[in-house]
Amino acid sequence: MTLTFNSEKYKELLTAYLPKLIKSEVQNEQALEIVEDLMHRERTPEEDEFYQLLITLIEKFEQEYYQLIQQKNPISMLLFLLEESDRSRDDLVAVLGTEDLVNNILNGQQKINIEQACKLGEFFHVESSLFME
Repeated sequence: MTLTFNSEKYKELLTAYLPKLIKSEVQNEQALEIVEDLMHRERTPEEDEFYQLLITLIEKFEQEYYQLIQQKNPISMLLFLLEESDRSRDDLVAVLGTEDLVNNILNGQQKINIEQACKLGEFFHVESSLFME
């Protein structure tokens, strides 16, 4: 027996889950949970299509996210963490001390020293080595 693809059922799946580009670890975890559920059962053709879509979205996010972390560019890492944590330059000023210092670091005119890397590591709850070249 050949199962046929039912567009209406697929629309219902898409409407129920509203898949979109994954832009955060939280969204990635949510998508992974759905994939995990679908992975361990017999899927309809519509569920299989949805499953493949989610896997594609997860892979795209993870390639970009983990590649960014592996680049070892302290300024990129700092900007990435700022964006992901919904923090601002003002928050960095509070951590590092002065607006000029923050601007110089973000503009690449000054490297992050060990003390600053430790402060940033504590602030973002990550390893301070992410901010060192």
